[in-house]
Amino acid sequence: MAQRTLVTSALPYANGPIHIGHVVEYVQTDIFVRFLRSCGKDVVYFCADDTHGTPIEINAAKKGIKPEEFVARFQDEHQRDFHDFDIRFDKFHSTNSPENRHYAELIYGRLKEQGDIERRDIEQTYCEKDRRFLPDRFIKGTCPNCKAPDQYGDACEKCGKTYNPTDLIDPRCSLCGTPPVRRHSEHLFFKLSRHADFLQTLLRTPGFIHPGLAAQLQGFFEKGLSDWDISRDGPYFGFAIPGETDKYFYVWLDAPIGYIATTEKWAKDTGKAASALDYWAADADTRIIHFIGKDIVYFHALFWPAVLRVANFHVPNEIKVHGHLTVNGEKMSKSRGTLVPARDYLDQLDPSYLRYFYAANLGAGVEDLDLNLKDFRNRVNGELVNNVGNLANRALSLLAGPLEKKLAPARAEGAGRALVEAALARVPEVREAFEKLEYRVAIKVITEIASAANAFLQAQAPWAQVKKDAEAARADLSDAADVAYLLAALLAPVTPRVSEKLFAQLNAPPLTFQALATAKYPLLDRTGVIGTPEPLLPRMEEERVNAIIKAPDAAASAPQPLAPETKKETQVEVPAAAPAVTTESAAPAVPADIEFGDFLKVALKTGKVLAAEKVKKADKLLKLTVDLGEPAPRTIVSGIAEAFAPEQLVGRNVVVVANLKPRKIMGIESRGMLLSAGPGGKDLSLLDPGNVAPGSEVK
Repeated sequence: MAQRTLVTSALPYANGPIHIGHVVEYVQTDIFVRFLRSCGKDVVYFCADDTHGTPIEINAAKKGIKPEEFVARFQDEHQRDFHDFDIRFDKFHSTNSPENRHYAELIYGRLKEQGDIERRDIEQTYCEKDRRFLPDRFIKGTCPNCKAPDQYGDACEKCGKTYNPTDLIDPRCSLCGTPPVRRHSEHLFFKLSRHADFLQTLLRTPGFIHPGLAAQLQGFFEKGLSDWDISRDGPYFGFAIPGETDKYFYVWLDAPIGYIATTEKWAKDTGKAASALDYWAADADTRIIHFIGKDIVYFHALFWPAVLRVANFHVPNEIKVHGHLTVNGEKMSKSRGTLVPARDYLDQLDPSYLRYFYAANLGAGVEDLDLNLKDFRNRVNGELVNNVGNLANRALSLLAGPLEKKLAPARAEGAGRALVEAALARVPEVREAFEKLEYRVAIKVITEIASAANAFLQAQAPWAQVKKDAEAARADLSDAADVAYLLAALLAPVTPRVSEKLFAQLNAPPLTFQALATAKYPLLDRTGVIGTPEPLLPRMEEERVNAIIKAPDAAASAPQPLAPETKKETQVEVPAAAPAVTTESAAPAVPADIEFGDFLKVALKTGKVLAAEKVKKADKLLKLTVDLGEPAPRTIVSGIAEAFAPEQLVGRNVVVVANLKPRKIMGIESRGMLLSAGPGGKDLSLLDPGNVAPGSEVK
């Protein structure tokens, strides 16, 4: 295994503020990096602002400032927001930098030397009024496929089809509304099509990318990989292409090179490496991991590795992909006020709450994550505040009060020692979960450890014992403090400021995963004394949580009404022809109570999706092959095609109603039903049972 690890998050575009959807990725990455460091690994974490392109050039002009000044403002703002969310980069840089220009030109030169750059004459849309060629997103018109109006020049948001800007019906410039003309221009292309075999091998490499995404990317090979246009005509904010006139590197050429440029800047500033090539040379002993959102998989899994290989740079070892954030079950929206800037959240709430909630819901897959405000408040209050925080406060407050902050000697045997040793025995589960990015599994184990310790205190009742037998109470409380110390270590990657407070209150040095590999009872130095305890986190109040959702036209002088909470509907998935059965409906009727025996009639089992395909002539249906731990897999017809592409489901664990009577749907016998949550249509999340064997009972 490589001795050094280099981790990156996708570069935020310097055209607006960071919002809580962005924060998902940076928190996910930061947790992983903190975990690796806690394990004693040599790891660096880099990011930068993505600063080039037509949108930035135009928006800067609207404000009457230079693009360089425009992006500098957002870079300062982005860094403050990341820092205040406890995200710690080793270096945060900019793609508009001398380091990035150097490596962009170097890589382009090597691509050219290898014969992978080709000149082609292409036809483009041109606005005669604005005197510029129009990029995809600066031309609108009617979709040539479904005839939906007001669509962008690269893809239809209604039918999802991609096309060329010149295919649009009744096109117009999105800047001035003028119908564009067509002009020819010579562009430079990277011959991506030459590297199909290499990329196919890379996609099959275990651990490189999620198998479902690898399957999804096969579609690009089936229709033939397209060569990539890496040039843009001026005016354009970016790096001029050496040897060309009025040609600039397309933003997607120099943006990922920003990872290398940031490494170079870090090496210069710290002296910890001679140059970026210590990490990025093709033969460097480095493990390179990219964390990205599912919307930019193509660039990172196909275009970027091919460019690096041709230019003799280190190809990434792993690409970790996450889904999108929804708020109250819906896509984030400016009009609804749910596109929440990071600063608006930070003005109301501690970042530890959101970091914990994201971790508690993040797995290694690419499914979307929903920030339902009621679930958010209840889960964080119940688990982080009432469970972990309550354990620490109960134990330390009594130790610090009548017991004068002194800890008891280690016990040779007894329930307290057994409690600590049982908790230590679960550390490998947490470690493995963090390594696999199954953060929700790690959080589950952590909360179970805290619950066991709280149950121990409840049974021992040291608050009642302290006056009768102070030393017995001290011993029980000291063992509970040991568990609190362990919890601080396990949660340190997720909620670092909470763990720092707890380490200080215990008057103990930070405990790491590296130390836990050989740790034994007792964890705390029992000859010492604890510090001064205080509550780790207050409970989240409903008003403060709801206040992060603001009306888009809210004025500072006029307080806005709080956004109402949306109750998440739990939907039992049914065929498209049947009505959805939900816990809420338009009618106010409340379902009748059932006996426990009625519930036991439903056999819920875990399954793994082995294959998935669309059902012909049924837009909402998928045909799934599901392993339920039986001699042969089952066929299940599922009405989730609007929310999931077939390739997104292969390899996923699901929950299945296993004893439903078989039913023919579109001529296919369906033997079961998947459970999902959400209002339906595109807004559905499959219930995830976690990493359990197919056929396991769900109770």
